[in-house]
Amino acid sequence: MRVFSVPMRTRFRGITVREGVLLRGDAGWGEWSPFLEYDPQVAEPWLRCAEEAAAGDWPAPVRSQVPVNVTVPAVGPEAAHAVVRRGGCGTAKVKVAEPGQTLADDQARVEAVRDALGPTGRVRVDANGAWDVDTAVRAVAALDRAAGGLEYVEQPCASVEELAAVRRRVGVPVAADESIRRAADPYRVRDLEAADIAVLKVQPLGGVRACLRIAEDIGLPVVVSSALETSVGIAAGIALAAALPELPHACGLATVQLLTDDVAVRPLLPVEGSLPVGAARVDPDALDRLAAPADRVAHWESRLAAVRAVRQDRRP
Repeated sequence: MRVFSVPMRTRFRGITVREGVLLRGDAGWGEWSPFLEYDPQVAEPWLRCAEEAAAGDWPAPVRSQVPVNVTVPAVGPEAAHAVVRRGGCGTAKVKVAEPGQTLADDQARVEAVRDALGPTGRVRVDANGAWDVDTAVRAVAALDRAAGGLEYVEQPCASVEELAAVRRRVGVPVAADESIRRAADPYRVRDLEAADIAVLKVQPLGGVRACLRIAEDIGLPVVVSSALETSVGIAAGIALAAALPELPHACGLATVQLLTDDVAVRPLLPVEGSLPVGAARVDPDALDRLAAPADRVAHWESRLAAVRAVRQDRRP
């Protein structure tokens, strides 16, 4: 078990440092990096994903490369333009609805992204469930105009019922993320016809094979996205994307670009908009360089013990 602490290039999801654990198993390394506010119940599927990776229990791939999008944080237009140009992808996912910002801020960011991508690039936006239905309908229309056409809007509202209502009122496809990975029943998105696209993240949903079952049962096109992992965790997302029978959209797996450093010998950074399929090889020097201080190691050891206690309590 090695605890890492990697500074980020800019604040994202409210954090400036990404922490987590690498676990060594018989076949290699797995990443366990549930966000700090997650309780043991929520963090337990993340551990299953890490254990699956460390055991080498991934399905056979059907492709050798996975197309990816560049992720644009809630930054100003100039910074957003630079992120896209530096990212080297033909698709961009733009964070919108950031607390303290306005729709005008989002429009300016999206316009800058479109300019950086050019007319043939694809723009998608992610609101992380921040809008109510009426606000979402207005915002989606405005951002669709700013983008010259959106590929889709991800999680415009928090609840599945709200997603369904928005989907009936807008012409832009709707993608569900939190409504799948945080839901007691991820299939309500399908049953209520609340989304056109399913966004799946391997750590929160318990691993590659668990996600493949959800993808098959939910019956929607899938976009595999990251949980802001190092290359070790991203490799698990790539394994999922590589095993899907169809992959019609670029995946949100290029987020190592948001970190200032990485634990892999060859960080998983996109080349011509794609990432290679395969496990990430851990760099021992990077493990030392990015090692968390002793108090943070103790914190993660305590979290791991709490998750294992949850498992013990679940046994009959």
